[in-house]
Formats: sequence, structure tokens, C-alpha cells
Amino acid sequence: MSAFEKRDMMQPAFSASLMCMDFLQVENQLKVLNNAVDYYHIDIIDGHYSKNLSLSPDLMKAFRKVVTKPMDVHLATTNPEDWIEVCANAGAAYISPQAETINHHAFRILNMIQQAGCKIGIVLNPATPLQYIESYLGRVDLLTIMTVDPGFPGQPFIHEMIGKIKEAAKLREEKGYKYKIQVDGAVNKSTFKELNRAGADVYVLGSSGLFNLDENIELACEKMHQNFAEATQR
Repeated sequence: MSAFEKRDMMQPAFSASLMCMDFLQVENQLKVLNNAVDYYHIDIIDGHYSKNLSLSPDLMKAFRKVVTKPMDVHLATTNPEDWIEVCANAGAAYISPQAETINHHAFRILNMIQQAGCKIGIVLNPATPLQYIESYLGRVDLLTIMTVDPGFPGQPFIHEMIGKIKEAAKLREEKGYKYKIQVDGAVNKSTFKELNRAGADVYVLGSSGLFNLDENIELACEKMHQNFAEATQR
């Protein structure tokens, strides 16, 4: 890993979870978020892997007309290979399948993501150990550690994940891997400090961390940045 990449990782990055946005104010919210976040987090949920439905490639195509930051697609789907090409065509910069769904043909899936022109992400559920993906971590650009069980917003933070984040940061340093560590689930002012100290690089912000902070999206963004600054400076 180059010195430049290490410096870049030291800067916190924020990803807005668009499943939590106000869908009556999509264009306005996206225009504001373009100046407040670094990524857009797109949950594609098939109703089978997780008992919920969320965003879609067609919505991504609409978002692409407005967004100016990269879209990271979280494939909470039983058959992620069915979604890679369509999400890439819809504008995905990163495609992040669940590790639990790909390990019987992981390298084939990773190659498919690269061949589609996207960066490789991988998502680990809370109960899945880091060792489960150790054989291909060297290929990963974005490692997402779920800090709640996937599928539904509003769940309580799982504090046992702090150890997994620390382990991922230590392994990256030891092996010289390139992945950024992203955290997803109950990321807000009450967890910022702990996540930051553990080694998180990218913070996925949903209802509690961003969208419910204020009805005015500009004020919500200001409060989010203020909450992070205050939490991590203490």
C-alpha cells in the first residue's frame, strides 16, 4: 500500500444509505447530499436473503442523473451473480455481495465484478468471522462489516463487532491489503467514537445517523458532521 493510499484512508468518509431517504424529496435530497457525503450506499434486497425489499437498478439509473459521488451496491441477495451486470450498467462503482452467498464460487464472482468494470466489495454479517474471507481479502477494495443483522433499519448496534473491525484493520496493516473498512448499521453519534477508534474508514449513515436528524436535509447533514466531529474529538 502506497503512502498516498494510507493518507487517504486516514480521512473519514461518509456514505448515505438511500433506502432511508425521503422518497417524496429524492432529487432535492440527492443534490444536498452530493456536497455532504462521499458515497451512496444502495441496498439491493431480494426479499429472500433478507425479508425486505429495498432499492433497484432502475432507481439507480434515475439517481445517476443527479448524484456526483460513487454508488456502492450492497447485494443482500441469494444469487448475487444475477445482479452484477445489471447493477454495473445502472452505474455502480462498487459491488458488494454478502460473503455468505458467494463462498462456494467466490473467485468467479469477484472476477465477474471486475469484468463488469466495478471495484470489489464484500459484506460480512455480524456472525460471520473475518477468517471466512481471508483467502481473497487481497482482492477486496471495500470491506463492509455489518454492525446489525442485514435487511431492516432501526436495529441496535452489536458491540461485539468492534473486535472484528480492529482485527480487519490489523490484518490490513500486516498484509499490506488495500481495502477500506466500511461499517453499516446503527452508525450514529452514540457509536462514532467507538467505530473510529476501532479503525473504520467509511461510515454508512441511515435513519439514526443522518436522515432523522432533521426534516431539513441540509440541517441533517450539518448535524451529522457536527456529531461525528464532537464524538471523535473527545
